[in-house]
Amino acid sequence: MSTSLSPIPFVDLNRQHQAIKAELTSAIQTVVDAGWFILGPQVEAFEHEFAQYSDAAYCVGVGNGLDAIQLLLRAYGIGPGDEVIVPSNTFIATWLAVSDVGATPVAVEPDRLTHNIDPAAIEQAITPRTKCIIPVHLYGQPADMDPINAIADKHKLVVIEDNAQAQGALYKGRKTGSLGHAAATSFYPGKNLGAMGDGGAVVTSDAQIADRVRVLRNYGSKQKYVHLEKGENSRLDELQAAILRVKLRHLDECNTQRRTLAAQYSQQLASLSVKTPFVPEWAQPVWHLYVVESDQRDALQAHLAKAQIQTVIHYPIPPHQQACYAQTHGGLEFPIAEAVAGRVLSLPLFPGMRDDEVHRVTQSIVQFTR
Repeated sequence: MSTSLSPIPFVDLNRQHQAIKAELTSAIQTVVDAGWFILGPQVEAFEHEFAQYSDAAYCVGVGNGLDAIQLLLRAYGIGPGDEVIVPSNTFIATWLAVSDVGATPVAVEPDRLTHNIDPAAIEQAITPRTKCIIPVHLYGQPADMDPINAIADKHKLVVIEDNAQAQGALYKGRKTGSLGHAAATSFYPGKNLGAMGDGGAVVTSDAQIADRVRVLRNYGSKQKYVHLEKGENSRLDELQAAILRVKLRHLDECNTQRRTLAAQYSQQLASLSVKTPFVPEWAQPVWHLYVVESDQRDALQAHLAKAQIQTVIHYPIPPHQQACYAQTHGGLEFPIAEAVAGRVLSLPLFPGMRDDEVHRVTQSIVQFTR
């Protein structure tokens, strides 16, 4: 394939933003004109709208997705001496939030087909110190929540969904983010619902937990200069909230585009040696990522790069092999997570991507597999 062709980026946020530029500009101008930039009417309105979208009673906007998980753990009283079950195959933020509150992340292997945490492997990881399970809806595909919740009920554990990659996904017709005791999400710009900077949120139908997170995110304070506990500064700001309110109105449309693109990939790659994503019949993903597997992943990535097609590996080094966990998890083996890390490749997929670009990607993969 000629390198004179225009590059295909892994993600192009400009295409999405240009389509709603007038709405975004108006929302930003509203905040500028109001002169209110922290915990004002835009945050309050977004919290109400995103709670409704998530089929939850409450939303609390925070600084980022990592803080969202950490603040929820604090709100549930989880800390030193406690254990929290996390996937062995996930972005490291899920683990870091557990470590940040002084608890211990206990890794459980993924289902080999979906790459999400395997419910069948959770129960054997539970000890008297276990307090919580954090399933991650990886790549925008729901984890299998019914058996996870059944295990949690049996052992009286909290379930916190990490919904950072799956805003709008459905599990048996129900929204992710509404399936556990609470959920944390990220509004990092590349997410399905992305801000123009960092941002995150907690959603829950538990009034006490929502209230506790509101206090913790704001220096441990409900009233200015009155601090009930040692809180943090982790607040979704007004500009980001205004931007997110606009983009939330278009989220379902963007997710529909992602589903269409994913279906095209799966159809066009069906007969090749690369492994396309497996989707259980009960799942309706939102395709934050379209992840294929290949025994020759690195060579395939190099081939696509030569064809001016950008790809990304999510994630090349599992958390237990990262240097920051060498003292606590060094020497442990999680062979499924390690195998996945050596085989996965995320293809370009984003709202505004054209059919001809998908075809060009798949044809380049066809050339590689010949």
